[in-house]
Amino acid sequence: MIFVAGDYQNSGTAITWQHLRSGDSALAAMEQGIRAVEANEADWSVGKGGYPNALGEVELDAGVMDGRTRTSGAVGGLRGFLHPVSVAYAVMERLPHVLLVGDGAARFADDIGAERADLLTEVMRKNFAQWQQDFGRSNGSVALIEAVSRSADPQRKDETTVYLVQDGKGDIAVATSTSGWAWKYPGRLGDTPVAGAGFYADNRYGAAACTGKGELAIRTGLARFTVTLMQMGRSVQEATQEALQDLLRLPDIGTAELQLHAIDAHGGHDVAFIGAAQGSDWHFYYMAKDQDETPIRCPARRVTA
Repeated sequence: MIFVAGDYQNSGTAITWQHLRSGDSALAAMEQGIRAVEANEADWSVGKGGYPNALGEVELDAGVMDGRTRTSGAVGGLRGFLHPVSVAYAVMERLPHVLLVGDGAARFADDIGAERADLLTEVMRKNFAQWQQDFGRSNGSVALIEAVSRSADPQRKDETTVYLVQDGKGDIAVATSTSGWAWKYPGRLGDTPVAGAGFYADNRYGAAACTGKGELAIRTGLARFTVTLMQMGRSVQEATQEALQDLLRLPDIGTAELQLHAIDAHGGHDVAFIGAAQGSDWHFYYMAKDQDETPIRCPARRVTA
């Protein structure tokens, strides 16, 4: 039983681990842990209190995948509901679809009785007002497209929350949740709700999930590619290394940052990243069978071309 968490605030790891040790399935345990992150207003990249889009609206994305069957559920651009991870889980369990977005996602959330919430906190209202002033939106002197292009920031910490688990039965699953880029253009979806790009799980080989500039993960099918490399016989460390080096061959990679989390079917794990300076404090949390309640804080590994 292993658990890898890209949860920088560390608000949900202990909850997930407790549920795993109690015998809950991987997905059920991750849902409870990520719900705690989504409700944590101190985490500015997930759930309530997350960065709003360029119109001051908080749009949430989440995805889950069951490695036993490779079934998946996801929501994108969800507004007004506190726990997108639970809505994504319900999409997987109750609909013949994989991904719902915008008004359709909100309608489904309402249909299942999901908890509503005002996601824009007072702190973020002030931050949004400052952004409008800084980029000419408070007086309308700058067009929305221009303001977003000049200011959209995918590197606002603490980024996407991603959990990867192999439970006591050996089943592998992954779950993700985010509020996306700060000041993104309304309706923007990154990789977080896109199966194969931002997350992927397969009991036979392993699982992977991404944080950072999601557009790059979408363009390269990064999570699925990483698991495919493990299918081809690469170790988990070799898979993350090769997948990120392939991404670095994109001609417009620039200084973009991205972190790739992965576990394999044999208890191995690795987290690697691109784009940040050597010595940057990029890390993750790891827990394994028979461990106590304290997650191990591990440094992520930097990959260069």
